[in-house]
Amino acid sequence: MTTIYLIRHAEAEGNLYRVVQGHRDSTLTDRGWRQVRALEKRLDGVHIDAVYSSDLLRARATATAVSKPRGLAVIGVPDLREIRVGDWEELTFGEIARRDPVMLENFGKHMELWHVPGAESPRDVLDRAWKFLNRVAAEHDGQTVALVSHGYILRLLLSKIEGMTLEETGTVPHGDNTAVSLLEYENGAFRLIFRDDNSHLKTEAYLKQETSKKRKNALETGLWFRELPPGNPLYAELCGEALRAAGRGFDLSDAPACTTLAAYLGDNVAGLTQFDPEPGRVSILYLREAFRRKGMGIQLIGQAVMATRKRGGTCVRVAAPPETAPFFRAYGFTPAERPENGYPVWVKDIRFPEL
Repeated sequence: MTTIYLIRHAEAEGNLYRVVQGHRDSTLTDRGWRQVRALEKRLDGVHIDAVYSSDLLRARATATAVSKPRGLAVIGVPDLREIRVGDWEELTFGEIARRDPVMLENFGKHMELWHVPGAESPRDVLDRAWKFLNRVAAEHDGQTVALVSHGYILRLLLSKIEGMTLEETGTVPHGDNTAVSLLEYENGAFRLIFRDDNSHLKTEAYLKQETSKKRKNALETGLWFRELPPGNPLYAELCGEALRAAGRGFDLSDAPACTTLAAYLGDNVAGLTQFDPEPGRVSILYLREAFRRKGMGIQLIGQAVMATRKRGGTCVRVAAPPETAPFFRAYGFTPAERPENGYPVWVKDIRFPEL
């Protein structure tokens, strides 16, 4: 008999920033690393002979919770990668909801109907992952192995083991980040012992570390963004509104050098973020009052992170009023020594970690 732990990766940037990342690489969030430590404690004392993982960073980083305490190598496997989402890669969920709300609903609830240019089909994904799972199960008879993969692919695998069709799989939610499922394989068949257990994220020790709110729904759409040129009337309105709220003057003369993105929730203008030519320096980060305290501010940060990486930057810097300190601390920012424009400066290292 082979014993198999199936583990979903910890919270990654795409989960937090509400950006679709199928085959695109991203790292874990600060909460994600806390989940990794909780997963490590959960599996303490469990004998494991081998660790396989999707070859994407967010999964390999999660796999270190299993591999490092045991001195095992993480074997990266392309067949365990998340579904390739083609034209959706690195779009926000809000943008996809605006462009094609029907296909977004199909992605989660009607997998058999989902199709996007350049993407894999859910059936093809299930086929590659199922073949690999069976091969590993057969090769490790008498052993215990851990497989770290992604929410969509694990949902497909576990539902198949439970005898569900692809149509029925759409009625079952995927597990939380680092959720653990346990299988036994014997005589060519799998037996599901438990599915999507996240009890290690409900312990007092873990909950004490939580500094930011958990999203209600992993597929909530969130914001979408549109670049605003200085000549657009909305540019002057939003920038002026943001700078007045911060007690700063507004000078359009600096506008051409910056990249400015307006943030929308559906058809409503929610705020904006503005980047200086210097990679990583965010000159404006602003949400209108009606959109605050709803978990949207971090999506503005997400746009800054992605833009900074594309420009070769390694950290994000934001000057913000002192009352925003809890927000920045909750998302892993640290204070810089020198203020800017009379405000504290918050800095976050966005380099991918060496594992």
